[in-house]
Amino acid sequence: MFSYKKAKNVLALTAALTVLCSQSVFAATLELDLDETIQRALLTNPNVKIAEYNRKAAKADYSAAKSARGISISINHQSGRGGYADNRVFTDAAGRVLYGKNIGNNHSNGISASLPIFTGGELQGQIGQAKANYRSMLSAEEQAYIEMKETATNGYFTMLDAGNMKTLCQESVDRLQAHLDNVIAQYNVGIVARADVLRSEVELANAKQDLISAENGYDVAEATLNNIIGTPLSTTLVLKDTLQYVPYDNDMAYCLAYSEEHRPELKQAEYGVDAAEAALVVARSGHMPKISANAGNNWASDNWPGDDNEEWSVGITASMNIFDSGVTWSKIHAAQENLAKAKETQRQVKDAVELEVRTDYLGMREAEKRISTTQVAVAQAEEDYHIAVVRYQAGVGTNIDVMDAQVALTEAKTNYVKALYDYNTSKAALNTSMGVGVPVPEPRTFAEPVEDTAVTADAEAAAENETATAETNEAASEQPAAEANAETAQEQAAE
Repeated sequence: MFSYKKAKNVLALTAALTVLCSQSVFAATLELDLDETIQRALLTNPNVKIAEYNRKAAKADYSAAKSARGISISINHQSGRGGYADNRVFTDAAGRVLYGKNIGNNHSNGISASLPIFTGGELQGQIGQAKANYRSMLSAEEQAYIEMKETATNGYFTMLDAGNMKTLCQESVDRLQAHLDNVIAQYNVGIVARADVLRSEVELANAKQDLISAENGYDVAEATLNNIIGTPLSTTLVLKDTLQYVPYDNDMAYCLAYSEEHRPELKQAEYGVDAAEAALVVARSGHMPKISANAGNNWASDNWPGDDNEEWSVGITASMNIFDSGVTWSKIHAAQENLAKAKETQRQVKDAVELEVRTDYLGMREAEKRISTTQVAVAQAEEDYHIAVVRYQAGVGTNIDVMDAQVALTEAKTNYVKALYDYNTSKAALNTSMGVGVPVPEPRTFAEPVEDTAVTADAEAAAENETATAETNEAASEQPAAEANAETAQEQAAE
């Protein structure tokens, strides 16, 4: 019988195996620099692939529109059987007058060719639309690469920033722990009051809370970057770079001029106007004549395959819409309004691009100024903290002075790290708003995440400990049961 105690043992073993398997999954490690991060994102992210497929589809549509100007050839075959519903007098193929239903077979074959000579601008307009759409999709693909570069860069910098924040929080905990040890030592010899110990313990607890939040933020940033570059979310990433200050030499005038020439959205807006103008040409072609050249050859017979009685024809067909109850005029008016809308959209996009460039440039310069000021603040805060600790140890300072200096030091370092992060992300945003191009990456194979054997070994040891504990618990639980069974047997024998 499967007892409850054995069930607990099985559950413990299952939990141990689960821990082992999950730790093995989390043991993969991958080293990355910024360039490889961008390359991985460009080659694996779905947004880039979708833009590529849109460009290929637009190119095929453009080719189809141009091919419509050429000759088109078609063949057909028809086989049937029929006759009159009632008897009647009819003349057969030989000229004989007969009476009956004239039931028989009919087989025909034909080949025809046509070539448009003049379409009133319809084909030219359709080609113009397809060309503008194709060029727009080229710019959209370029924009997808630029935006994905910014996304990967921001993800990389965010993880670096999260790592810096985790380090700062750990430093704060270490400082407060060292100070608490010093306060306790002085309290034990009666130099300081119990209030200093309590205040130091509270500050340490608060710092530990901040550290927990920073560690969680780091884990989230790591998972987000894994998602951007297409690696398993459980992969442990080791970043090779650090957040640094690299001066940006270009002024705003240069950035604005560069964006006017290279920003993909501006090109897309221009192509939108071209497509609207081509659509207007197509609409106006409804009032123009259509001329085409035609040629054909036909065969027909009562016998399969119907290749007798050959006939041929060559000619020109001309047609023109005289009256359609205002349909063509309505299409022309709609095309004119769409053209006006496309021009307004182009103006709107131009203004938005200029505003974006200005905003990103000013944000970068603001973060640049904060870097220099926060550097000075960090140096001063470190000196102030050192003085406060020395004064407290000498008995001439208070615990509040140390706590205030600790808070000021942590805040100064945090401000410096945030200034670095803001500067680097603002520079990445500026490059995107300017339309700085990204070379199309060549297909390549990246290194796979490497399994961390140390982590796996720890997981296996933990699993073995779980198993040993389960076996010990089972043995301990079976011994009282055996003793109880023995006592029951003795009582039954005595009776």
